[in-house]
Amino acid sequence: MAEIIIIAAIAKNNVIGKDNDIPWRIKEDFQHFKDLTMGCPCIMGDRTFESLPDNARPLPGRENVVLTFKEDYHPEGTTVFNSFEAALEHVKDKDKAYITGGATIYKIGLPHADKLELTRVHKEYEGDTFFPEVNYDEWELINTEDHGEYSFETYTRKR
Repeated sequence: MAEIIIIAAIAKNNVIGKDNDIPWRIKEDFQHFKDLTMGCPCIMGDRTFESLPDNARPLPGRENVVLTFKEDYHPEGTTVFNSFEAALEHVKDKDKAYITGGATIYKIGLPHADKLELTRVHKEYEGDTFFPEVNYDEWELINTEDHGEYSFETYTRKR
C-alpha cells in the first residue's frame, strides 16, 4: 500500500489560500514541494488543479490525480476520479502518493495519511481557505528545518 502524505503550506492562522491562490510567494517552498512530489502521484481537487499556474498545469513529472463531481471534467494530462476512495485505490501500488489540496481534500485525506509534510509560514495572512484541524497527539514531529520566515516540518502518524 502506498504511503499517503499530506503536503501543505500553512500560515500561522491556519490559512492556506485566498481567492483560489496562495497568499504568499516563497520560492524555496515551491522548490521543496517539487523536490518531494516529483515522480509521485499528486491527489488534488479540481479547484486546486485549476489554481496551478499555466506553466505548471498539469504538474510536470507527476501523475495529476484530480477529484471532481463534474461528470464532463477531464483536463488534459490528468487522471480524474469522482471519489477519494477510488483515487486511493488507483495509487495503492505506488511507493507514495501526495495529497496536495485543497481544504476539502485535506480534510477527507487526513484520516488516511501516514505522514504530514508541512511548511509553517510564520506570519498571519488574510484568507478564505483553511487547513483542517489536526489532532497533533496522533502525530510525532520527526524533523524541523527553520528558515526564518517559514519552517519545514515532517510528522509521522503514531502507531
